[in-house]
Order: sequence, then C-alpha cells, then structure tokens
Amino acid sequence: MVASSTQIRAKKVYFELKKNYANVPLLFLHYSTDAQMLCAIILSAQSTDAQVNKVTSTLFKKYKTVNDFASANLRVFESEVKPTGYYHQKAKRVIECFKIIRDKYDGKLPKSMEELVELPGVGRKTANLVLANKGIVDGIAVDTHVWRLAQRMGFSKADTQNKIEQDLMQVFDKSVWQEVNGLLISHGRAICTARTPKCGNCFLNKQKLCPKVGIN
Repeated sequence: MVASSTQIRAKKVYFELKKNYANVPLLFLHYSTDAQMLCAIILSAQSTDAQVNKVTSTLFKKYKTVNDFASANLRVFESEVKPTGYYHQKAKRVIECFKIIRDKYDGKLPKSMEELVELPGVGRKTANLVLANKGIVDGIAVDTHVWRLAQRMGFSKADTQNKIEQDLMQVFDKSVWQEVNGLLISHGRAICTARTPKCGNCFLNKQKLCPKVGIN
C-alpha cells in the first residue's frame, strides 16, 4: 500500500520529535506497582501529572496492592486524593475498579482493551496507557495534549477522543504507536502549548511539517 502524504509527514514528525525529545517515558506518572500505575492514571483525569505525582508521593506509601485500594475507606480515600480534583468520583471509581480486579481477575490487572474499558473510571486513554506500559500496543492514548496537537498538525479534524485516536492510528505506523503519546505530550508542554504556542521556536515549523504556523 502506498503511503499517503499525511502518513509521510507523520513519519517525519515522529522522527523530529524523537530527535528533539530523548528518553521520553511511556508514562509521566510515578509508581512502583501495577496497581499504583492504574490508580495514578485514573487520578490524572482533569488534573496534571505534576499534581498527581505530588499526591501519590504520600498516597502510595499507604496503598501498594490491588487489595489495598479495594479495601480503602471511601471517605478517607476521598480526602487523600482531593487535590487531584473531582475527588468524589475518582475515589469511588478507584475503589470500585480495584474491587472488580480483586474479585474477578484474581488481583491482576486485565491485559486486554475489552476487559479494561469495562472497569469503572477506565476509558480507552487509560487502557492504552496501561497496555503500553505492559508492552501491549492496541492504540494511541489521547489526552488533552495529544488532542490539541493532532488537530493543529492536521492529523485529525475530529472532536472526540476515539475518533482522534483512530485518525492517529491511520497516519502513524503501528511500530511507533507506543511512543506517540509521550512525544506529543513533550512537544505540547515545551512548544505547542494551549494558549500561547511558541510557533517561532518550533522545529516542526522550521521543517515545514506543521500547517498551523503562527497560531497565536
């Protein structure tokens, strides 16, 4: 199959991002166990990685295993995760999620998209991050940074996470799906910021790889 012009540009964008952002982690959240990883990702919704990492630096001294989270007292857990925002919903979902993992999956995180997205608080973005960190590539995690850059770079005109993910999966080769999220987040934080993107300093603009020159 002949690659489209957008697929060719996506490959060049990936190369430039990879060159400019070395050693990008698959996840910017801190954790020691699989259970902590899933909890941190759920808490990161509508929050920043920095804020979540600040909260979990203390939280994860107390909660380490699936059973720890499943057995948490709801009111206590709410107060512990409050700084991440939307803490009532998050606390409830985390505890319910881990109860299911404990009772239905013998305390081990599911390793399929279908099983993960059935858990409370877990959508495709969260599931993709969990799977990627377990070496399983099923798609591309789309958060606010990836959403913004996908549209600005002309890789998607869609306005939902799932549709944007499908568009990105069409333009980026599957061999790099695992890295796309982290690379776009890195560029979104450093250059292609939400309010005042630094288009004049953007190496993608200089390479004529981004159609949105001078957004601001």
